[in-house]
Amino acid sequence: MTRSVVETAEAVRAGAISAEAVVAEAFERIGRTDASLNAFVALDRERADALAREIDARVAKGEDPGPLAGVPVGVKDMEDCAGFRTTQGSWFLRDAPVRDRDSHHVARLRAAGAIPIGKTATAEFGMDSATNTKLFGVTRNPWNADTTPGGSSGGSSAAVAAGMVPLATGSDAAGSIREPAAFTGLVGLKPSHGRIAKENGFANWSVRGALTRTVADTARYLDVAAGPDDRDRQSLPAPGYSYESRIETLDVAGLRAVWSADLGYAVVEPEVVDIARRAAERLITAAKLVEVASDFRPVNVYRHLGAIQLVNLEADFTAQGILPDGFDMLSPQVQYFVDLMRREAASIDVKRSWAEIHRLEQQVAGFFADHDLLMTPATACRPYAADGRIPDLVDGRDASEGGAEPFGAMANICWNPSISIPAGLTADGLPVGLQITARRHRDDILLRLARLLEREWPWTPPPGYE
Repeated sequence: MTRSVVETAEAVRAGAISAEAVVAEAFERIGRTDASLNAFVALDRERADALAREIDARVAKGEDPGPLAGVPVGVKDMEDCAGFRTTQGSWFLRDAPVRDRDSHHVARLRAAGAIPIGKTATAEFGMDSATNTKLFGVTRNPWNADTTPGGSSGGSSAAVAAGMVPLATGSDAAGSIREPAAFTGLVGLKPSHGRIAKENGFANWSVRGALTRTVADTARYLDVAAGPDDRDRQSLPAPGYSYESRIETLDVAGLRAVWSADLGYAVVEPEVVDIARRAAERLITAAKLVEVASDFRPVNVYRHLGAIQLVNLEADFTAQGILPDGFDMLSPQVQYFVDLMRREAASIDVKRSWAEIHRLEQQVAGFFADHDLLMTPATACRPYAADGRIPDLVDGRDASEGGAEPFGAMANICWNPSISIPAGLTADGLPVGLQITARRHRDDILLRLARLLEREWPWTPPPGYE
């Protein structure tokens, strides 16, 4: 499927193509390509066809089904979608009940005319930078099937990059939208915290979002998905403008931008740095930004975030009946985390880790008091082995204090919007992303900058769009 979200929706709304035909194209593409990629873990053709017929009937009556009319969507298997189980990629949830209602997020997409066609693969409980589980196996990258499409939203990134669907949902607690976007040559926005409401209450760091091929697609998606809901007290008011309009009109000239190759602590492949830096330079010129020299060296909270998230891992798994007997049925990366916590739990000082998290919050607030944008590589490395663990070595150097996505967690912790956009390809033809982080609530600036780079320097299309 080579049509974008916007192209698909406009064609369906105009009656130029039927939603049924669009759904048929999506399933045909999935049938031809997904056996080698493993992007989808569940599909429902019958339900999708029924929704498509409803949309076509509305168009025939002269009604507007909505801004996502007829757009086939993959839903990451970490949130509910009516008619499907939510397994979170875990063997232990393989028999979870079929859901009878959508998450708030999916419900908004469906109300706008989108057609959820299936669930996309996720790392188990979202706990990996790749997507490789005992329940569903290894998910692979359309650019090179030996490599990972990232995690934890790896099924979504693979599905969009392979042209199976033009939009798939994701979630991001430390880079799980942006790293898959970088590894598959897509647009991956981690919205401001609260921009997209969640129905399950308070969350420290995790947000929902989507992966798309174009900036206009992400902007239209955000126009639909954004907005408050009383079930989520963190949800933000409606922005009062259209993101899709602002990607073409917002004035960003003069914004103060800082580039950092490593934030003072990350280990990054030199080729990844070079590609991301060239993209940043092009964007600075195209957008008329002011590049400012800064020795911004925030605290590295990689270990501290892990300590907070994982210190109770074994106790939680034991309470859930996963441990001790089910260890062998956990995914390889989750097994590694369990073993790590068994070795280190006694030495972890959670109070100190929270203090470091709060120190980072203050450092980032201070940075954005004087600057508008922070640009870095989106990842530390090119896509690594599809069935591999998070790399401890990058460029032959110790990367155990950052892994594959050392730049991801900062925006989650501090609730800033952050985006990964295609920066170019390595010598062996694998995608690299440029990450841009903005002040809180300025998702519109990131989308405008991404649109300028997309327009001035067209990106190499993913394999599904060649």
